[in-house]
Amino acid sequence: MSRAFVFPGQGAQTIGMGKALADAYAGAKAVFEEVDEALGQKLSALIWEGDIAELTLTANAQPALMATSMAAMRALEAEGFAVTDAAFVAGHSLGEYSALCAAGTLSLSDTARLLRVRGQAMQSAVPVGVGAMAALLGLGFEDAMAVAEEAAQGEVCQAANDNDPSQVVVSGHKAAVERAVEIAKGRGAKRALMLPVSAPFHCALMQPAADKMAEALAGVTMNVPAVPVVANVRAEAVSDPEVIRQLLVEQVTGSVRWRESVAWMAGQGVTEVWEIGAGKALSGMIRRIAKEIECAAIGAPEDIAKLKG
Repeated sequence: MSRAFVFPGQGAQTIGMGKALADAYAGAKAVFEEVDEALGQKLSALIWEGDIAELTLTANAQPALMATSMAAMRALEAEGFAVTDAAFVAGHSLGEYSALCAAGTLSLSDTARLLRVRGQAMQSAVPVGVGAMAALLGLGFEDAMAVAEEAAQGEVCQAANDNDPSQVVVSGHKAAVERAVEIAKGRGAKRALMLPVSAPFHCALMQPAADKMAEALAGVTMNVPAVPVVANVRAEAVSDPEVIRQLLVEQVTGSVRWRESVAWMAGQGVTEVWEIGAGKALSGMIRRIAKEIECAAIGAPEDIAKLKG
């Protein structure tokens, strides 16, 4: 059986995530302590007993979700599971950083600091209210791209996340994204709705953030990953640290090619996927992309107990 480990992106955050793991496993607790130290902030307190609106701020949510994923990874390791049990690792948007950390390409402290920079850079790239994102449900990727193109009208409107065969997210100028919602409804989308996000991620408006990430990534040591990482912008595995560095810059403005990434892994013989960290959103997408793949979500000690069962 060929397995892949995948790591969730923004939107999966909840107050209390990872707390049971930290209480049950010393290695998991150490992850939150190291992230707190790297950021010079008690992020763990915010994650476990803070305000959800504050946790959802991009600059907090990104390192918080990564810390929770890495805590789950350390708990798995304590029970005898290793990243090398996977044929591939992959992550959705910020989850790609969790995947790279799990595979040993980036250190935990560097990953936390990079995600803090990434979160702040993405937040400040576009003034609040100027950009938006919307989910188009029930339209395929080609149709969604055509909707985005028609809606642009000289502004930015791009297919940002190709999540699964029935869900594409578009991103860009607010008026253009609002037009896309209306056009999509006329094109047979089951639903088209604006998303409660603070910035238009994964589109050309994020170029200032991409420039900041190029600078931040240039100063960070990157190792060859212990297992190949399926990159969002390529939808195939990469192992060269310099290629990974470049793709992480491109990822800020580029589409998250999740549907293609999962299909590629299925084509390489992956039959089982473990979603490591908060929530189960990726498992739902994976089932819609490749029904034959078995999914397990691992975010709490009882999830690990089931694996051992």
